[in-house]
Amino acid sequence: MQLVVARIGRAHGIKGEVTVEVRTDEPELRLGPGAVLMTDPASTGPLTIETGRVHSGRLLLRFEGVRDRNGAEALRNTLLIAEVDPEVLPEEEDEYYDHQLMDLDVVTKEGAEVGRITEISHLPSQDLFIVERPDGSEVMIPFVEEIVIEIDLEEQRAVIDPPPGLIDDQAEIASSRDASEDSSDSSGEEA
Repeated sequence: MQLVVARIGRAHGIKGEVTVEVRTDEPELRLGPGAVLMTDPASTGPLTIETGRVHSGRLLLRFEGVRDRNGAEALRNTLLIAEVDPEVLPEEEDEYYDHQLMDLDVVTKEGAEVGRITEISHLPSQDLFIVERPDGSEVMIPFVEEIVIEIDLEEQRAVIDPPPGLIDDQAEIASSRDASEDSSDSSGEEA
């Protein structure tokens, strides 16, 4: 099975290094020196990682055969793809690979159908499930333990406990300031 593990960003310096946007929880395993990765577009690969280092919080890689800034810039926006055995699971109990979560049915803890996971978006602050609803619309659900309360791979479902307004229009007033403004508006007094 093929998994996208990173996207190449801009060139860094003049010796062929590039920044990468990591898309794996196991960069030390997937993006280490000697790793051979397929690419999208396929015409730029395969690429073999020669060196890797962290600089100012970003991972920098250099690939065999890429020796200057022009060569590094030519790789920009290329996706790096690793071949992964689909039977291998993450080491931590509450960790999942994207392919395990794709197409899971999403239901509320009360059993109401929400939809099906069609995409997982990896953002800097958290991951999001993109869920296609039965009517064809989409809803984004933060993949945090307060909301996603259970992943059941055997039953092929994700159980959620959504806050009001996440999957419906039943939002509640969240701040006391909003509530006091509402009560003063309804008192009939003019300002």
